[in-house]
Amino acid sequence: MPSPKVDPVVLSDEERLVLAGWARRRRTSQALALRARIVLRCAEDGSTIGAVAERLGVSRATVSKWRSRFLADRLDGLSDEPRPGRPRTITDDEIEQVITETLESTPGEDTHWSTRSMAASTGMSQSAISRIWRAFGLKPHAVETWKLSTDPLFVDKVRDVVGLYMSPPENALVLAVDEKGQMQAIDRTAPILPIMPTTPARMTHDYVRHGTTSLFAALDLSSGSVIAQHYRRHRHQEFLRFLKLIDAAVPKDLDLHLVLDNYATHKTPKVKEWLIRHPRFHLHFTPTSSSWLNLVERWFAELTNRKLRRSAHRSITELEADVRGWINEWNADPKPFVWTKTADQILDTLAAYCTRINDSRH
Repeated sequence: MPSPKVDPVVLSDEERLVLAGWARRRRTSQALALRARIVLRCAEDGSTIGAVAERLGVSRATVSKWRSRFLADRLDGLSDEPRPGRPRTITDDEIEQVITETLESTPGEDTHWSTRSMAASTGMSQSAISRIWRAFGLKPHAVETWKLSTDPLFVDKVRDVVGLYMSPPENALVLAVDEKGQMQAIDRTAPILPIMPTTPARMTHDYVRHGTTSLFAALDLSSGSVIAQHYRRHRHQEFLRFLKLIDAAVPKDLDLHLVLDNYATHKTPKVKEWLIRHPRFHLHFTPTSSSWLNLVERWFAELTNRKLRRSAHRSITELEADVRGWINEWNADPKPFVWTKTADQILDTLAAYCTRINDSRH
């Protein structure tokens, strides 16, 4: 029995270009890409519905549907039709009003909007306000702190430190060095309860302090390993002892470039005298109020999140032994932190931020 006659699919140059783009562009939805390939195959000379279905691995009904939709409505026919459902009750103008009020005003003497106060102001429900805020990423209740460095050599120091991270010198080791001071040996007033199904681990809010210690750490940027030592005090004497530890741990044929902050213990006369006698040490200081530029701070965050925040210790000795065990485990399989942002990108971001601050003042 002969197949029923179907209208041929003839494409204009513009339609063929658009369909080809939909078919190969990665960001196109897979459904739309398939429909575009169906129409392109149907437009080929001698391509029957059955041949197209077999070639693309779909059913004849699918090919027939999108072929007919294209012939009826051309490119518009390949889009999904509106689905049935409850019509919108909030207009675009009302959404714009909520966003504008959230960004440009405050409710009376309050410092920020809540869903309740915004609902009362606009006549919408609290759930509607919450959905609008989530859709546009608005969080009136949240506030973040920031601080700009006033270091007159800020630009030079950023270029110096970032240059070390992204292009370290040959025959040298770059170490990010800092101290994590006031590490408290804290014991909870009751045992920590373990995690259970539907229930997170629980610990008492109150605790007992058993003293503090400081951890001096030097992060090797190339390998991710860490040279670390605990000291009970935090003076230039302890910093000198740590420098000597680094000197003994690193092969003598390597220069040492240390990234440090501007803490006073790093610049005492005793430290400077020792550095003169050990010329392979080169100190690079981060700008003031810019601890984010020191990569060892990222490692300290790992130590805090994975060990300190949820542990309990009855003495300084116990705390130091526990931290030492964690560091040994880290060094057995270290993971380096890779710095990716260039100095120019950092400075451009800060320049744009300063521009926003100045604009807000005016």
